[in-house]
Amino acid sequence: MIKEVSLGGSNEFDIRLILYYLALISIGLITIFSTSYNPAAENFFSMSNAYTRQLVFIGTSLIIAIVILLIKGQYYSFLAYPIYLFCLFLMILVLFFGTEISGAHAWIKIGNFSIQPTEFCKFGTALALAKFFSEGKTLQEKKNTWLAAFCIILAPVFIIMLQKDTGSALVFLSFIFLFYRIGLTGWILVVGAVSVTLFLITLYWNEIYAIALITTVFIGFWIWNRRDKKKLIRNAIIYGLALMFIAIADIGYSKVLQSHQKMRIDTLLGIVNDPQGADYNLNQSKIAIGSGGWTGKGYRSGTQTKLNFVPEQHTDFIFCGIGEEWGFLGSLTICLLFLGLVLRILRLSERQRDPFVKYYGYGIAGIFFFHFFINIGMTIGLLPIIGIPLPLISYGGSSLWAFTIMLFVFVKLDYR
Repeated sequence: MIKEVSLGGSNEFDIRLILYYLALISIGLITIFSTSYNPAAENFFSMSNAYTRQLVFIGTSLIIAIVILLIKGQYYSFLAYPIYLFCLFLMILVLFFGTEISGAHAWIKIGNFSIQPTEFCKFGTALALAKFFSEGKTLQEKKNTWLAAFCIILAPVFIIMLQKDTGSALVFLSFIFLFYRIGLTGWILVVGAVSVTLFLITLYWNEIYAIALITTVFIGFWIWNRRDKKKLIRNAIIYGLALMFIAIADIGYSKVLQSHQKMRIDTLLGIVNDPQGADYNLNQSKIAIGSGGWTGKGYRSGTQTKLNFVPEQHTDFIFCGIGEEWGFLGSLTICLLFLGLVLRILRLSERQRDPFVKYYGYGIAGIFFFHFFINIGMTIGLLPIIGIPLPLISYGGSSLWAFTIMLFVFVKLDYR
């Protein structure tokens, strides 16, 4: 059994979290090397190589991790709101001075590198929510707690939508894990399930079918509760909100989502068939993962990835390279590492006496799990392709730095 390592005094850094981190970034580096190495390249360590740049990102990430561990943990609580506001400020700057990459106007270009402030805003939002929920509140303040907490989330989401980066905006749904830990009612799950159902019916058929469904349900509840005036009023309000949601869903799908995003949803639902267009990424992804079998084709022996059949194979679709080269067993190992990381964060969060640390832990656990679940789900065809990285594994400096900061701030807070 692995024990935590003592680094002086009576406190300890959690070595398991650090080992999970080191394992995942190492797997990411060797996979990026495998999928992007070109034997014809003139210089093995040229900065034009993706694996060389990733090696630089990993080196700087380790420096960031060490610096975080040297800073007093109390500062993170004290600076929670300023960090959150600074992240929002950077995202607003992107709207005016940003660079468009893959359809999203969400990047700030500095020389040959690009930084995506959205990745760091997830960390800032986790800090702000932890600070907000850990503060003592009067009875009157508690009545407005949920509204204020949702506003903390909606502010970055609104800016991200202006950047046309829908995938990153969806990641902020991960804070639902934290909200449930605080005590959000379970009815929100019912509302979410009904909303998804109405949205899918609206897309797959049209809004008339969705309206017919909820009208039938409303009439049934009206007959059942016809003698209870309060319930009739409540049902009428819910019916009205459902109609509004259908209208918003239809307008949002038509006006907010970009054409390639709508096409990805349509192909996933089977509304359209486009094997050489929107379906191409997914089909190649499933071919690569399926061809790996149980044990894989071997390191740097994946034909789908080596021949560049899989687009974005060292970024959003890096899991394809793992599945093809290491097979089911390698893919399962990745899943177990991520689940181990998330469960370890949750376990450490539960033992905290400081509510700020507890809530921050739940916030980042949700972010890690959401990224992991969505990324793998989209590569195997269970979810639409929304373009979010696999934490600590996918190529990219912004993502790696942001997840490093998230994790090692928690390691430091747990040490405190």
